[in-house]
Amino acid sequence: MAPYQQPLNIKTWAEEDRPREKLLMKGKAALSDAELIAILIGSGTPKLTAVDVAKLILSAIGNDLNELAKLTVKDLTKHKGIGEAKAISIVSALELGRRRKETAATAKTRITCSTDIYNYMKSQLLDLPHEEFWIILLNRANVVMKKESISSGGVAGTVADPKMIFKKALEQLASSIILVHNHPSGNIKPSTADISLTKKMKEAGQFLDLPVLDHIIFTDNDYYSFADEGAL
Repeated sequence: MAPYQQPLNIKTWAEEDRPREKLLMKGKAALSDAELIAILIGSGTPKLTAVDVAKLILSAIGNDLNELAKLTVKDLTKHKGIGEAKAISIVSALELGRRRKETAATAKTRITCSTDIYNYMKSQLLDLPHEEFWIILLNRANVVMKKESISSGGVAGTVADPKMIFKKALEQLASSIILVHNHPSGNIKPSTADISLTKKMKEAGQFLDLPVLDHIIFTDNDYYSFADEGAL
């Protein structure tokens, strides 16, 4: 029977190979993605260092940190050497990064084009595995007053109630509305339901003197703007 082997702990590595020490000596920018993840997980397995484990996780998702951000605790624990506690550390670190982006986006933002809308909503909709519907409320200068979640659904779709949307806009005394929802599939083409809702919202907005300026279909890599396409 082979002797029991302790997991390969970072403390047993050569000093120049220890991510924590490397960060202190050379700064955080000097570390690879795998080394940063290794710091989070601390130790590896009897045959793999923490960096090796991190590299295997990254390799499984094409070394794409956006894909890593989509993984759940359950997804991460499928990897050898990753228990629940280590998975929670990784998920928590990535969530902090997402919240940092969201905080930066809450400063006064003026919307001048569809790209502004897309960039403004990235912190909220990037990496989501399910569909969400949001509204952005603007004042007369097209400065964002508030963004608000309307509904959250499955992979295939979510429900947006026009009455609820206009109620929220009227309560905030908004001057105009922008509609935004994501397609987790990555397909930017609007569905029949998307087109029908946009038409209904535009007509109601005209009646209430609360115009719908655009409806953005958001994906991680691209977007569709009803206004830009002349479909609003």
